[in-house]
Amino acid sequence: MRTARRSGRRRRLIAALSGLFVTVALASVGTSAAASSAPTAPSGPGAAPAASAASAVESLGIPGTAWTVDERTGTLRVVVGSTVRGADLARLDRTAGRFGGAVTVERLGGPLRTLLSGGDGVYSAGLRCSVGVNVQSGASYYFITAGHCTDGSSTWYTGSGLTTPVGPTTGTSFPGDDYGIVRYTNTAVPHPGTAGTVDLTGTATAYVGQQVCRRGATTGVQCGQVTALNATVNYGGGDIVYGLIQTNICAEPGDSGGPLYADGKIIGILSGGSGDCASGGTTFYQPIQEVLSAYGLTVY
Repeated sequence: MRTARRSGRRRRLIAALSGLFVTVALASVGTSAAASSAPTAPSGPGAAPAASAASAVESLGIPGTAWTVDERTGTLRVVVGSTVRGADLARLDRTAGRFGGAVTVERLGGPLRTLLSGGDGVYSAGLRCSVGVNVQSGASYYFITAGHCTDGSSTWYTGSGLTTPVGPTTGTSFPGDDYGIVRYTNTAVPHPGTAGTVDLTGTATAYVGQQVCRRGATTGVQCGQVTALNATVNYGGGDIVYGLIQTNICAEPGDSGGPLYADGKIIGILSGGSGDCASGGTTFYQPIQEVLSAYGLTVY
């Protein structure tokens, strides 16, 4: 079954734990996640060729690829993980060649994958992920994390021994989107509205060139710049996610679900990426506003 296969992929990606734990508060939650978002048609110079090229690249169905439209030039920028080779790479190159200068292809130094096992560590059976932010609705509290973490995982704990429960997964949207929410049912577990020492007091919308930081259980706080918006990522196995924020910040397995933020405002939740924090990397984030809107939540 699809869930069993996905659980197997998650568990193979899990790394050793780190000691971080970020809590999240959530409020009254809807009964289902919002429908998967679709890529937005670009506007401006080269919009038509770029939109056609994006459709052509997606139709190839090649895992380990991601693409976004460069806002300045209107061209489609495709990044390719190291797992893409041989016939698939040749098909991608041929497709890009059909559109001439409207498409650029860039090889990444490592595989493009979801980054499981921790941000501020929370644990489910056999896996660890990061909490992104505390959210609230009324008197109910939840945490937001990546949807590829909550997909197929029913109960979460504060440690790897699974002795202190946090609460159950309440909603998941993955693939299409990449977010999930978990409700705090254990009143003994604190849920401050922070990311480490940073007080997250609200939300912000990403823009290209913005200086941002992210926090995760594996690699702590790392900073860099937003490089693109509305990116589409094909993680493989039919798991395609749309509408992501792209940055030049590194991350590693265990950082998934952690927050992307600037000036005390949360911007997004880490979905996945390529590379590591020794050599550098590329990472992608689910915008936070979509999650809050889907479930009627607020950051505090």
